[in-house]
Amino acid sequence: MAGSIDARLKELGIDLPEAAAPVANYVPYVIDHKQLWVAGQVPFWNGAVKYTGVVGQDVSIDQAVDAARVCALNILAQAKAALGNLDNVVRIIKLGGFVNGAPGFTDQPKVINGASDLLVEIFGDKGLHARSAVGSAGLPLGVPVEIDAVIAIA
Repeated sequence: MAGSIDARLKELGIDLPEAAAPVANYVPYVIDHKQLWVAGQVPFWNGAVKYTGVVGQDVSIDQAVDAARVCALNILAQAKAALGNLDNVVRIIKLGGFVNGAPGFTDQPKVINGASDLLVEIFGDKGLHARSAVGSAGLPLGVPVEIDAVIAIA
């Protein structure tokens, strides 16, 4: 059943990707005590990695921001798979953002804004969240960005 968040996604011209299956020994999400914990999502789009590389070396900041946006869309795809309807999201509590940056790269917050800005655009004040933006020397599948989430649910 479509809800108000689905209508908001349509209004924004946003399609969610397929919820990706895990690539290792973990589950894509866990529901516990009115919280949805979404495993780290990478810039995967309907079965293919959209971005690979190191930010500040062979991936531009703009590309990395888009990769973070794709990660957020994957988080929402997992949330929809878990909850059936994104209207069951009470609030985005926290994002953990990891950026595979070149030595000396310090714009991790700017990169993770790609996800944060999108979630606020979709959910309004319910999308405001606490966050980490951490540099990494490498990420799975050679991607430039990985993001996980904790979400309060109805």
